[in-house]
Amino acid sequence: MVGPCAMIERNTTIGERNRIWQFAAIGAEPQDLKFKGEPSVVEIGDDNMIREFATIHRGTEGGGMKTKVGSHTLVMTYAHVAHDCIIGDHVILAACTGLAGHCVIDEYAICEGQVGVHQFSRIGTHAIVAAGAKVAQDVPPYSMVAGTERARLAGVNEVGLQRRGFKPETIAALKSAIRTLFFSKMLRDDAVKQVLGEYGTVAEVVRLVDFINNSKRGVVGRERE
Repeated sequence: MVGPCAMIERNTTIGERNRIWQFAAIGAEPQDLKFKGEPSVVEIGDDNMIREFATIHRGTEGGGMKTKVGSHTLVMTYAHVAHDCIIGDHVILAACTGLAGHCVIDEYAICEGQVGVHQFSRIGTHAIVAAGAKVAQDVPPYSMVAGTERARLAGVNEVGLQRRGFKPETIAALKSAIRTLFFSKMLRDDAVKQVLGEYGTVAEVVRLVDFINNSKRGVVGRERE
């Protein structure tokens, strides 16, 4: 379904069973001064809902030529997905969320209303970003961050993980790992070593550690006193 006055421009591929509400704009040229008309694309998967006045712009040569939205994702009213962003499956971008260029949002992540995400930032799987937060670094998977001036780590997205069926022992391991990694006074390398020694058999903890080790922007940390 495509609502009235919605715009779907060239080089846009859309899968099955998507609903695009009125006045949404998909596939427009990116808002990037380096863009010179290259034939970049937007790719959208299946079963997505893209609400009124949402915007999804094409990629650029400097970012792989592609903006991609997965499947089963909700893009709410006035949300903006900029050039070269990669959005995973089952993501929620709430009203007025703004993603700058080259952002990566992993599966099941949630950005609440009026979230702003700096270019090249990544939000990890099953993370939640509280309303009004300003994200300038990578958000660790399974975490919750908040902060209108600068997003800071608040802890584990415990309620979200419970709703998605994570086992209590997995949630407990993630909580312990995040306490050690972010809230202890240990050096990061020592904290990683301790966490892997205790929970190296828990796939979610390993993914958390890998995310931190591979971050190019650095990860959102806790509030410092």
